[in-house]
Amino acid sequence: MRFDLGYDGTDFSGWARQPSRRTVCGVLEDTLSMVLREDVSLTVAGRTDAGVHASGQVAHADLPVSVDVAGLPKRLARALPSDVRVFSASVVPFDFDARFSALRRHYEYRVADAEFGAHPLRRLDTLAWPRPLDVSAMNVAAGLLLGEHDFCAFCKRRDGATTIRELQRLELVRAAGDGDGVGDGVITAFVSADAFCHSMVRSLIGALLAVGEGRKPVSWPASLLSLSGRASGVTVAPAHGLSLVRVDFPSDSELAARAEATRRVRTLSS
Repeated sequence: MRFDLGYDGTDFSGWARQPSRRTVCGVLEDTLSMVLREDVSLTVAGRTDAGVHASGQVAHADLPVSVDVAGLPKRLARALPSDVRVFSASVVPFDFDARFSALRRHYEYRVADAEFGAHPLRRLDTLAWPRPLDVSAMNVAAGLLLGEHDFCAFCKRRDGATTIRELQRLELVRAAGDGDGVGDGVITAFVSADAFCHSMVRSLIGALLAVGEGRKPVSWPASLLSLSGRASGVTVAPAHGLSLVRVDFPSDSELAARAEATRRVRTLSS
């Protein structure tokens, strides 16, 4: 069964279960297990870090055919805390895997560089930046990072995991605003890739912020792609500005092939 869900990451220690920590996976699995009266184990499309939000997260679990799929979101809404919600539940083919079948993930990062900081209504999902940012320069730097590369300079390494990714979109847009003050002038970074390694999005944003305020030239972020390890000069941007907004999947007939391809350890030559 597929679950489409969202959460405010402020009070969560990330997605993955951790002993004595409140996590999204822990809350969801415990609530599902209570509601369905059987143990439930979730597989997720993207394991978000502590403080990161999601409006388009996807997970799956193997459940009995007797489960009332249509009524499950309403039942969960009565049992879940207010900072996490399951928007829909649906039956999917056996080959569907929320992690390995995904084609790409889409994130957004919000930054406010206004003198007053972030609007109070968006303070939990928008980074307040204390200096003006040059969005044009940031976009030039972002364009040089597109494509398939080894992004080890922007990732925290995990044993046995590749850091080769295809960055398909990295674009920053400053909102014109509609006069309500909430979104006026806010910069949103749209970031899409087939997958992301640990802390990659926030590291890319951190590098672009250095360019935007003039501390680094536009060529600097891309020059780090030649490194064989994590770049010490890249600051990881704070978690609360980041949200997972969508996950793309192939057609049902292509799910198994996609999962098989994703499981293979990728190299640049492949």
